Amino acid sequence: MTSIGSETMNPAAMAAAPDLAALKAKQQATWSSGDYAVVGTTLQIVGESLCEAMDLRSGQSVLDVAAGNGNATLAAARRWCEVTSTDYVDALLELGRRRADAEGLAVTFRHADAENLPFADGAFDAVMSTFGVMFTADHDRAAAEMVRVCRSGGKIGMANWMPEGFIGQMFKTIGKHVAPPPGAKSPALWGTRPRIDEMFGGAARAIAAEPRQFVFRYRSPVHFLDIFRRFYGPTLKAFGALDAAGQTALADDIAALIARFNKAEDGTLVVPSDYLEIVVTRR
Repeated sequence: MTSIGSETMNPAAMAAAPDLAALKAKQQATWSSGDYAVVGTTLQIVGESLCEAMDLRSGQSVLDVAAGNGNATLAAARRWCEVTSTDYVDALLELGRRRADAEGLAVTFRHADAENLPFADGAFDAVMSTFGVMFTADHDRAAAEMVRVCRSGGKIGMANWMPEGFIGQMFKTIGKHVAPPPGAKSPALWGTRPRIDEMFGGAARAIAAEPRQFVFRYRSPVHFLDIFRRFYGPTLKAFGALDAAGQTALADDIAALIARFNKAEDGTLVVPSDYLEIVVTRR
């Protein structure tokens, strides 16, 4: 999290300071639960769009940070880039490896913590993350690591859910039922231009940030909730932390949120969710 500029902290600030190690361990357990790939594979178009926004060129060295099951990884590899795909959940890396093998794509997969990347300064022409690095415990450290391993003149690309969009609002809804750890910063801050400027502005030659939409398409609102409840780690863990009455209340609130965003009138689910597509050109 952001460093404290003064020598002392008042008791209230100390009480709010999160235990980052504990938070990271909890997050790793969350993303190791369920089966993120069931949801993740539906987001493939976002990785493709990000690669185009970054104007990736064949032969460039590309690092995918918190890659999950490899959406952006595969998109970059399809453009003949030399891709290294990283995550701290080995099961997700294995799923990405299987996808790359199935398509005959050459990708290097490596277990790595986004807050402590095991690569030299300036090792990559491009560094990217789709809905991944935004879920780190220490935002500032993760951003600094992305900057560090990107060469001067290289690009850092991200797709991050915006607070006012559907997924941002779903996390807000979950937070009303299962309180986040004290002092933890919302992942949705990564989907705001002021926070991106704060984390990357000092190392940037230029920053482009454009609101985009990913459209969730499911058989029905009930189908969406079932998939997210069983396979999407944060939702699975939230329901698991509640008793039966609490689970019903959370399900009802998510259903109400879906009803507010759903554009479909035929019983299916068509829900646009805002995200921020960011391209930072490294100074």
